[in-house]
Amino acid sequence: MGMEWHEVMKYKKHIWNTKLIFFCVAAVFLAAAPKAYSDIYRYTDPEGVIHLTNVPTDNGAPYVLVMREKRVLLKIHGKISDYESIINQASEKYDVDSTLVKAVIKAESNFNNKAVSPVGARGLMQLMPATAASLQVGDSFHPESNIDGGVRYLRYLSNLFKGNLPLVLAAYNAGENAVVRYNNSIPPYKETQTYVKRVLHYLEQYRREKD
Repeated sequence: MGMEWHEVMKYKKHIWNTKLIFFCVAAVFLAAAPKAYSDIYRYTDPEGVIHLTNVPTDNGAPYVLVMREKRVLLKIHGKISDYESIINQASEKYDVDSTLVKAVIKAESNFNNKAVSPVGARGLMQLMPATAASLQVGDSFHPESNIDGGVRYLRYLSNLFKGNLPLVLAAYNAGENAVVRYNNSIPPYKETQTYVKRVLHYLEQYRREKD
């Protein structure tokens, strides 16, 4: 025997409320998530409780990707020569390889000092507002301020991870806590893993050009 009409309507209302709650929670995650991983994952535990996260940290849980962040490809770009002297000055100041700085900028913004990511990272080295504030960068769109802050952050990460460049780059992209959470290894985020490879590729390219 089928469900009575009022039971059907009650069931549909339950489904609608569940969807509404999911999208509201997902919206909050997308607004607050770090720049490297704003996808939303979900799994239902044995008690029927739905778990939503933008960072699936429990490797044993059967997380399913339910919402993917819309990525925006940067097509506008500047010239590396416009920032050569600023890069060299900051690199010397913080003892960071200038070719590494160029590679990071290339991967982050393609030398567009007005670049803004979908999650709010800004400028040449794509500093998040909270990161910029902690580095005392007043204007992330100002090339000299942005590069100085970004290079200083690379110096900090290099000290933290004892010069392990892949980990430094992974932390720059996904956050230092993500690297530590995965036992000082590159987090299993496809975007972060691709980012590390891309920066290393640009680094090798700039080093060949320099020789």
